[in-house]
Amino acid sequence: MTVLHGFDFFPSGNASLAIEPRLPQVAFPEHHHDFYEIVIVEHGTGTHVFNGQPYTLSGGSVCFVRDHDRHLYEHTENLCLTNILYRAPDAFCFLSGLDQLLPQEKDGNYPSHWRVNQPVLQQVRVLIEKFEQIGEATDTHAVANREILFMQLLVLLRKGSMMEGVTNSEGRLNQLMAWLEDHFAEDICWEQLASQFTLSLRTLHRQLKQQTGMTPQRYLNRLRLMKARHLLRHSEESVTNVAFQCGFGDSNHFSTLFKREFSWSPREIRQGRDTQLQ
Repeated sequence: MTVLHGFDFFPSGNASLAIEPRLPQVAFPEHHHDFYEIVIVEHGTGTHVFNGQPYTLSGGSVCFVRDHDRHLYEHTENLCLTNILYRAPDAFCFLSGLDQLLPQEKDGNYPSHWRVNQPVLQQVRVLIEKFEQIGEATDTHAVANREILFMQLLVLLRKGSMMEGVTNSEGRLNQLMAWLEDHFAEDICWEQLASQFTLSLRTLHRQLKQQTGMTPQRYLNRLRLMKARHLLRHSEESVTNVAFQCGFGDSNHFSTLFKREFSWSPREIRQGRDTQLQ
């Protein structure tokens, strides 16, 4: 597995923060690093496999990655993101107590992924621009200003997370998308689901298309297919069982959609044909 080292990314040996844009982020094999990072997705889509579990990324996705977490990117489509790197939660010159603003593992569950709405994402962009304006200066004022901006970023992301409550239609859509990550295999009635999250069906279609470039059914199919591909690679389940587990009632229809999406059949993925040719 690839290991990324801080000395390749931080501008100086005592720097606590660095900005690493990926415009775009292409597919990247599984790796971990000796630093921490916050991944903020601007736009595009892709799959983020985090400690062996696949998550769907699109504009507004946020992910917190610790120094021992394994992750990779695959099936990316114009996926543009910014990584905010930091050496460790306690490696700052002027900040302390950041654990209260960072996700905390509880009972083996680490809430690494969530979504923020577009107004919050725009405020994040402003903070990132201020980071970039400071540049790589190492004087005391520059170091302090970078750490102040980082604190502001954490507060903004914490307040903008779904866990802080849903007050508008975009926030409710983000909540709906998170719900689909866990319930993708269920029979979905879009009208009922829209009502469940206090959205009109028209708003659901319009805002999901804006965020992902896909219709709701196309997004759901892609989510199911990504989960299926992960199972084909990492389980011994038959193709038919994988299809049913991922919400497809007909394995032949599943195989047709799968090959259309990935250019490989389910059996070829199971055999590792796609990775053999990379």
